[in-house]
Amino acid sequence: MTAREGRANGGSAVTGRTLVQVDALVERAREGDRAAFGVLVERFRPRIYALGLHLTGSRTEADDIAQEAFLRAWDQIATFEGRSQFFTWLYRIAVNRALNGRRDGARRRTVTLDDPRVQAAVAVDAYGDPRRGAELRQTYTRLVTALDALSPTLRSTVVLVALQGMSHDEAGVILGCPSGTVAWRMHEARGRLRAAIDGAREERARASADDEDEEREPGSLLALAPAFRGAR
Repeated sequence: MTAREGRANGGSAVTGRTLVQVDALVERAREGDRAAFGVLVERFRPRIYALGLHLTGSRTEADDIAQEAFLRAWDQIATFEGRSQFFTWLYRIAVNRALNGRRDGARRRTVTLDDPRVQAAVAVDAYGDPRRGAELRQTYTRLVTALDALSPTLRSTVVLVALQGMSHDEAGVILGCPSGTVAWRMHEARGRLRAAIDGAREERARASADDEDEEREPGSLLALAPAFRGAR
C-alpha cells in the first residue's frame, strides 16, 4: 500500500466507525474469540505485509513477518491493555520483527530492477508506457537502494510516515519516540533520499533532454515524493 492509498483511506490504519468496530473485535479476541481475531487478521494483513515488504524488499520475508506478527499478537492479545490503538500495537510487533530479522541475517540485499517494490511502483506509474517504465525502473531502483542504505530507525520512520501514511504521532507511538524525533528523522532521511532522486533525474535529463513525460509526477513509490519535497 502506498502513502497515496493510505491517505485516501483517512491517513491512518483505522478511523471513525472502523475504530469502534476494531475495538469490539479486539475485546472479543481478548476473551478468546478466534473468529474475531481472524477478522482483525483479514483487515490488517495487507498493511502489515506491505510494511514488511517495504522494510525488507522480500515477498518471502514480508509473508514471514506478517505471519509471525499475528501469531505473536494472538499469543499476547490477553495482555493488550488498550493504552494505544490496536493497530499501533500490532505495527510495533511487526516493525520489531522486521528489524530483528535484518540484524539476524547480517546482510545487505542488492536492489535490482526485479525488486518487488520497484515492480509494483512501475506497474502503477508507467501508465502502460514502456519507455516511461524503463526510466522509472532506474529511478525507483536508485531510490530503493538509498532507502535500504538508511539506518534501521530512519528507514522504518520513512516507511511508516511516507509509505504507510501515518502521522508523526502515530509513528512515534509505534517506534517508541516523540513525534518531534519522527519529524527530525524524516528531515534527515529526505536529504539522503532526495540526492538519489536528483541523481536519477540528472541521468534522465542527459539521456533525453526533450522528454515530454519529464514533468509527469510518479505517484506510487514516489508518493514518497511529497515527503522528499518537504510536505511533512
